[in-house]
Formats: sequence, structure tokens, C-alpha cells
Amino acid sequence: MSDRNGTKHRIVVLGAGYAGAYVAGTLARRLAPSDAEITVVNAEPDFVQRLRLHQLAAGQEIEAPRLADVFTGTGIRLRLAQVTDIEPERRVVAVAGTDGGGEVGYDTLVYALGSHGDDRGVPGVAEHAFDVAGRPSALRLRDRLDDLEARGEGGKVVVVGDGLTGIETAAEVAESRPGLSVTLIARGALATPLSAGARDHLRQACDRFGITVLEHAGVESVEAKRVLCADGTALPSDATVWTAGFAVAPIAADAGLEVTDGGRIVVDRTMRSVSHPNVYAVGDSAHTLGDNGLPLPMSCASAGYTGRQATAAIVARLTGGKIKQTGLEYVGNHISLGRRDGILQMVGHDAQAKPKYLGGRKAARIKAGILSMSLWTTSHPTFGLPTRRQRLTDTPESGNETATRPVGSGEAARG
Repeated sequence: MSDRNGTKHRIVVLGAGYAGAYVAGTLARRLAPSDAEITVVNAEPDFVQRLRLHQLAAGQEIEAPRLADVFTGTGIRLRLAQVTDIEPERRVVAVAGTDGGGEVGYDTLVYALGSHGDDRGVPGVAEHAFDVAGRPSALRLRDRLDDLEARGEGGKVVVVGDGLTGIETAAEVAESRPGLSVTLIARGALATPLSAGARDHLRQACDRFGITVLEHAGVESVEAKRVLCADGTALPSDATVWTAGFAVAPIAADAGLEVTDGGRIVVDRTMRSVSHPNVYAVGDSAHTLGDNGLPLPMSCASAGYTGRQATAAIVARLTGGKIKQTGLEYVGNHISLGRRDGILQMVGHDAQAKPKYLGGRKAARIKAGILSMSLWTTSHPTFGLPTRRQRLTDTPESGNETATRPVGSGEAARG
């Protein structure tokens, strides 16, 4: 039923990436629309397949479903706007958009704004480097690569950072644009988190693509036409791609939420902010410990796990149910090496790589299957609405651990 003021409980989800779209859709599927109003605030009109942005930059066409179409028929309201501020005391989110901006009020807030590229304070990165952390920046890189190819002079591409994003970007560009030379810079030995066998597989792939690997190289600065390393090496570069880490926006910190030194929201086991109980954080924005006792890494898998836990907690607290602890796991990494090769590296409970790995076409097919499944689930956020959904208690409070009764059957009984 409605809350004690006779109005619906307002749930606002900030961000419609993998985590935000999942949370919004699942809440719409499980909560009665007569009691709860769900609004998604997102800056872009399309869903961004972030895991495929390196493909987009390399020149491939990547599907980008319109969010208005994704949420049609779900009861979810979409607000296309940029989040500029949060005022927890007033329970409002300040936004700026084509309509001039305004405020969005909430009773329960889900913070899923994700992350962006981190220049780590290195001079010249912001001015001269490209990244694949967002669709606009990936498209800018694609335009630059198109221009280099059009010149027919064999342009030089330097990818800084040998994490998963850097490896995938270097391989994708080298395979899709063989006329360009690609250099991959690693701060230490190449791909140290991988097992020895997986590292050998990666080196063979780099050799096959003609990628030059520069190891144990720290980057001091980035200029318009070159990359300067700590040892004095100057690498000519027509397009420098910065993939040396990710960071989150300062919005949560500025709002007074408890955050880590890096700005990620500190949450409890149910993904609820430890300082503001009506705020939940999921995906890259959340700092939480996994089932192995270690912080979950920024990843699509973590977005799914944290989103599932937050949804379970929000539904239980609003409907009087018992909060179920869902799994918070880190089981491995899937790395694409172009369209026909890949690496599947599993990790143990200590988050260290297991000796065995899967490489080659089979690993590439598994990665492609995961990406296709992620797109399908995002494009169908409610998986078809059930006939009956759970009702809220008389006085739903996201900070209240006790409630009176759950109402409903079918989906409600299983949830």
C-alpha cells in the first residue's frame, strides 16, 4: 500500500549501465506499482555496452538500445539528465539537462553512476590522450583512427596500461586496423595477474598481431605527438589511448556520504551506505568486500553481484521480508583478443590466478556469449512483469530493519 502520506515510495536509480538497469528492472518486476515509483536518471539516451567500447573504438558497430525503448511497458520513468549534486538531508538529486535541469526527489536512492578513466595526475593525459571508458570518448578515438587510416601513412597507436581494458584495446585495434602500428605499455611485467600459461598465450597473440610490448615503463607525460617515459624514452604517437585505471566522480563525496580515499561509497553487506541508510550503491561506485574478504574489483561481474544484493535488500526492507544474502564473488576474468581469440582466467579464493586457463577460440566464444547475454538481460529489464507483485508495508522505510507483512504470491513467494 502507499506510505503514510498517501504517496508512492520514490525509488531513484542514478545511472543506467549494467548495474543500474538491472536494479531498476528487477525492482519494477518485484514491487507493486501502486506502492512504488521507480525513476532512472541517465545522461545518455542509449544503453552503453561498456564491455564492447574497445570494439567501437576499433571501428566496429556496437548495438546501443534506446533506453526509452528498453523501459517501455515496465512502469519505469526515464529522466535524461546529468547528475550534478545530491542533498541527502533533503533527499533530492540535482540534475542538469536539455530542459534546464531541476531536482528529483527520492525516498530510496540507488547510486550506480559507475566510473570513468583516471589520468592519475599524469601531465597531458586530459589534453592529448583518448580512452574507452565512455561512448563519446570511444567515438572520438574511432574518428582519430579513421583519420590515420585515411592518410595511408601507417599511424602509430600507443596504449598505456596492460590491465584488461588495455590488452583488449590493443588487440582489437591491431586486428581491425592492420595498417596501424600498436604499442602496449606495461608498468611492470606484462599482465602479471594472469597465470604463466595465460601470459605466454597473450605474448603469442601480441606477436601475431604485431603489437610491440614495452614492459617496466612508467609514463611521465603525454604530448600531442609522443609519450614520454620515466627512463627518458620518447615514443612517437599519433593516438595515445589511456587505460591505466578508473576513478569515480566526486558526487558522493561532495554529498557527505562516507567514501573511500578514491571516492567509492562504503556500503555494508546489503549494499547500503554505512552513513546514509536510504542510499544504496552498486557497481563500480560501491566499495564492498566480497565473499573472500577482499574488495570486489570494478567489473561487469561485480555490477551484477552488487545489483542483485541491493535489490534483494531493498525489496525485503520495503515489504517486510527477510533480507537474503546473495553471493559476492570474484571468480575470474574474460579477456578478448580480437574477434577469434581470448583468455578465460579463473582465480582462487585469494583472488590469485589459478594455474590453468582457457585460451583460443573457445574462450572468445564464451566471452561473446557473456556479452550477448548481458545485452539481452539489459534490453529486457523486467523479464516480463508478473501478474502479482509485492506490496509495501504501511510505513516503508529503507532504514528500517523490521516490517509487518509481505503481500503477494508467485514471484513474491519465490523472492
